[in-house]
Amino acid sequence: MVYLVNGEMDDRISVTDRGFQYGDGLFETIALSEGKLAFWWRHMARLLAGCQRLGIAAPAPDLLLAEARQLCAHQDIGVLKIIISRASGGRGYQCAVPSPANRMIALHPWPDYPPDFSKRGINVRICQTRLGINPALAGLKHLNRLEQVLARQEWCDAGTTEGVMLDCHGNAIEGVMTNLFMVRDGQLWTPDLSNCGVTGIMREVVIEVAEAIDIPVNIGIISESELYQAEAVFLTNAIAGLWPVKCLGQQTMGRSRISQRLNAGLHDKRREEALDVL
Repeated sequence: MVYLVNGEMDDRISVTDRGFQYGDGLFETIALSEGKLAFWWRHMARLLAGCQRLGIAAPAPDLLLAEARQLCAHQDIGVLKIIISRASGGRGYQCAVPSPANRMIALHPWPDYPPDFSKRGINVRICQTRLGINPALAGLKHLNRLEQVLARQEWCDAGTTEGVMLDCHGNAIEGVMTNLFMVRDGQLWTPDLSNCGVTGIMREVVIEVAEAIDIPVNIGIISESELYQAEAVFLTNAIAGLWPVKCLGQQTMGRSRISQRLNAGLHDKRREEALDVL
């Protein structure tokens, strides 16, 4: 792995960094494939919007792009992770002296997901760890990910790939590392993320692709029982793309041509919006 910390080749950050101390920051995880960064400008838009919501002085997008290209030059595939923290500061929650945000960029190897997950589907469980309700942080890809850390500790069997997380009211919100969709009555449904959850880049793209090919999209409350009654369920994220759910707990799930049509549209969108690193 290769790291840049505030523009310098390094893998260390100060212990006074507020991202380390309090999780005071945001991150983006971007796919590098065939020497191109997927959906770069969408990731930047979400990162800048998140910085604005948290009151963090965001780095210039051109600077982040230059540093991303520095790390990814002559690389064909990998995972680029960008972390922005409020800065370094003393003890206490208040950041008394405003200062430029710290930025950390790392290039990681591509995960060893089986390539046929997108065709044959994955096994998924319902997590016992619940997501708390907090509209102030809802949608943000912030550094406070303890709920997801706890949820991921719930299983270690290789046969389970992902877990679905419910909120404290028992409504389905997202996967541990993915966004959630279901197909019902020929229409697409995805949870409302106004109170918790992360508004993923691939979730945004899936909704756009569905609307472009006249698949109705509904955003609202999805109960756990409704998931089991769905015609099909699938999960998305920026690295995995789209994974159909083959089994939800002990129940075998159906397959839908809608997810196949969406997958084709996602590939087209990825090519259209890919940014060359050279």
